[in-house]
Amino acid sequence: MLQRNTNISEAELEVMKVIWNEQKPITSLDIVEAFEGKGWKKTTIATFLTRLVEKGALFAEKQGKLYYYTPLISQKDYRMSRTKNLISSLYGGSIKDFAVSLFEEQSISEEELKELKAFFVDKVV
Repeated sequence: MLQRNTNISEAELEVMKVIWNEQKPITSLDIVEAFEGKGWKKTTIATFLTRLVEKGALFAEKQGKLYYYTPLISQKDYRMSRTKNLISSLYGGSIKDFAVSLFEEQSISEEELKELKAFFVDKVV
Protein backbone atom coordinates (compact mmCIF):
# COMPACT_ATOMS: atom_id res chain seq x y z
CA MET A 1 0.00 0.00 0.00
CA LEU A 2 1.09 3.57 -0.65
CA GLN A 3 3.21 4.94 2.16
CA ARG A 4 1.51 7.74 4.08
CA ASN A 5 4.07 10.43 3.18
CA THR A 6 4.86 9.16 -0.29
CA ASN A 7 4.41 11.73 -2.99
CA ILE A 8 3.35 10.84 -6.47
CA SER A 9 4.70 13.35 -8.98
CA GLU A 10 2.39 15.11 -11.43
CA ALA A 11 3.71 12.95 -14.28
CA GLU A 12 3.28 9.75 -12.24
CA LEU A 13 -0.23 10.88 -11.39
CA GLU A 14 -1.01 11.14 -15.11
CA VAL A 15 0.05 7.50 -15.47
CA MET A 16 -2.09 6.53 -12.48
CA LYS A 17 -5.12 8.25 -14.04
CA VAL A 18 -4.76 6.08 -17.15
CA ILE A 19 -4.58 2.97 -14.97
CA TRP A 20 -7.50 4.03 -12.74
CA ASN A 21 -9.66 4.72 -15.81
CA GLU A 22 -9.08 1.20 -17.10
CA GLN A 23 -10.54 -0.48 -13.97
CA LYS A 24 -8.74 -3.74 -14.77
CA PRO A 25 -5.11 -4.78 -15.10
CA ILE A 26 -3.52 -2.86 -17.98
CA THR A 27 -0.40 -3.65 -19.96
CA SER A 28 2.56 -1.35 -20.33
CA LEU A 29 1.83 -1.27 -24.08
CA ASP A 30 -1.68 0.03 -23.41
CA ILE A 31 -0.27 2.69 -21.10
CA VAL A 32 2.30 3.78 -23.69
CA GLU A 33 -0.46 3.92 -26.30
CA ALA A 34 -2.53 6.19 -24.05
CA PHE A 35 0.31 8.74 -24.13
CA GLU A 36 0.81 8.77 -27.90
CA GLY A 37 0.97 12.32 -29.13
CA LYS A 38 2.13 13.71 -25.79
CA GLY A 39 5.81 13.29 -26.57
CA TRP A 40 6.55 10.81 -23.80
CA LYS A 41 9.08 8.10 -24.63
CA LYS A 42 8.47 4.45 -23.74
CA THR A 43 11.49 4.54 -21.42
CA THR A 44 10.08 7.54 -19.54
CA ILE A 45 6.77 5.78 -19.00
CA ALA A 46 8.61 2.61 -17.93
CA THR A 47 10.53 4.68 -15.36
CA PHE A 48 7.27 6.11 -13.98
CA LEU A 49 5.76 2.63 -13.76
CA THR A 50 8.84 1.32 -11.91
CA ARG A 51 8.68 4.21 -9.44
CA LEU A 52 4.97 3.69 -8.83
CA VAL A 53 5.58 0.00 -8.11
CA GLU A 54 8.43 0.92 -5.72
CA LYS A 55 6.17 3.46 -3.96
CA GLY A 56 3.48 0.82 -3.47
CA ALA A 57 0.93 2.50 -5.74
CA LEU A 58 0.97 -0.27 -8.35
CA PHE A 59 1.31 -4.03 -8.52
CA ALA A 60 3.16 -5.38 -11.55
CA GLU A 61 2.75 -8.93 -12.80
CA LYS A 62 4.61 -10.38 -15.76
CA GLN A 63 2.53 -12.58 -18.04
CA GLY A 64 4.50 -13.82 -21.01
CA LYS A 65 6.37 -10.88 -22.48
CA LEU A 66 4.06 -8.24 -21.02
CA TYR A 67 3.72 -6.62 -17.63
CA TYR A 68 0.22 -6.02 -16.30
CA TYR A 69 -0.29 -3.19 -13.82
CA THR A 70 -2.99 -3.01 -11.16
CA PRO A 71 -3.48 -0.07 -8.81
CA LEU A 72 -2.98 -0.82 -5.12
CA ILE A 73 -4.68 2.42 -4.11
CA SER A 74 -7.95 3.70 -5.53
CA GLN A 75 -8.28 7.15 -7.00
CA LYS A 76 -10.75 8.02 -4.24
CA ASP A 77 -8.37 6.90 -1.49
CA TYR A 78 -5.48 8.79 -3.10
CA ARG A 79 -7.52 11.98 -3.30
CA MET A 80 -8.61 11.57 0.31
CA SER A 81 -5.02 11.07 1.45
CA ARG A 82 -3.74 14.11 -0.47
CA THR A 83 -6.63 16.25 0.79
CA LYS A 84 -5.94 15.27 4.41
CA ASN A 85 -2.25 16.09 3.94
CA LEU A 86 -3.11 19.45 2.37
CA ILE A 87 -5.51 20.40 5.16
CA SER A 88 -3.04 19.27 7.80
CA SER A 89 -0.02 21.06 6.36
CA LEU A 90 -1.64 24.30 5.15
CA TYR A 91 -4.58 24.74 7.53
CA GLY A 92 -3.36 23.12 10.75
CA GLY A 93 -5.93 20.36 10.31
CA SER A 94 -8.85 22.82 10.30
CA ILE A 95 -11.46 21.81 7.75
CA LYS A 96 -13.32 25.03 8.54
CA ASP A 97 -10.30 27.17 7.59
CA PHE A 98 -9.85 25.12 4.42
CA ALA A 99 -13.51 25.59 3.43
CA VAL A 100 -13.39 29.32 4.20
CA SER A 101 -10.34 29.73 1.95
CA LEU A 102 -12.15 27.96 -0.89
CA PHE A 103 -15.16 30.23 -0.56
CA GLU A 104 -13.01 33.36 -0.34
CA GLU A 105 -10.82 32.51 -3.33
CA GLN A 106 -13.36 31.16 -5.78
CA SER A 107 -16.79 32.21 -6.83
CA ILE A 108 -19.26 29.45 -6.13
CA SER A 109 -22.46 29.29 -8.10
CA GLU A 110 -25.83 29.19 -6.42
CA GLU A 111 -26.28 25.64 -7.76
CA GLU A 112 -22.95 24.47 -6.28
CA LEU A 113 -23.86 26.05 -2.95
CA LYS A 114 -27.20 24.20 -2.93
CA GLU A 115 -25.40 20.92 -3.68
CA LEU A 116 -22.92 21.50 -0.84
CA LYS A 117 -25.69 22.33 1.62
CA ALA A 118 -27.60 19.20 0.65
CA PHE A 119 -24.47 17.09 0.99
CA PHE A 120 -23.66 18.39 4.47
CA VAL A 121 -27.26 18.13 5.68
CA ASP A 122 -27.29 14.46 4.60
CA LYS A 123 -23.96 13.82 6.42
CA VAL A 124 -24.97 15.53 9.68
CA VAL A 125 -28.44 14.01 10.02
